[in-house]
Amino acid sequence: LITSYSSQIESWLNRTFASASYTETVNGVGSVGMAFSNYPVTAVSSVAVDGLAIPAATTVTGAGYRFTDKFLFLNSYRFSRGFGNVQITYTAGYATTPPEIKEAVTELVGYVYKSRDRIGHQSKSLAGETVSFIVSEFPANVRTILNNYKKVIPQ
Repeated sequence: LITSYSSQIESWLNRTFASASYTETVNGVGSVGMAFSNYPVTAVSSVAVDGLAIPAATTVTGAGYRFTDKFLFLNSYRFSRGFGNVQITYTAGYATTPPEIKEAVTELVGYVYKSRDRIGHQSKSLAGETVSFIVSEFPANVRTILNNYKKVIPQ
């Protein structure tokens, strides 16, 4: 169940937590900044715009690229407008899964296990009393944790 729900959570969050290498080809929009598709970014191997390799900046104000865990910035260069004219190779993800995500998976597995006898039921009547069940993809406490990690995809 842990493996299954871990995958379900990653799918719902639109992201992967394990550290991995990514090579992306994206459209330039004429700006000096760009958001990475995956994060947190821990290293950038290469950046090229219109086939021109952009070096890493050696100082904060030096020419080249700099990055944070979510954004890539260019000094003295631009992500010129074009379709698929920007190539970026980088490493992103966590060395270990954040403790809050582990807790969310544990809580979700417990919730599903506990509610296994009422799957598909919204309420149950017994001896004149009716008990209502929460019917939700995730319990509220799990959703609260996960919302802090959800990757929003612009429309």
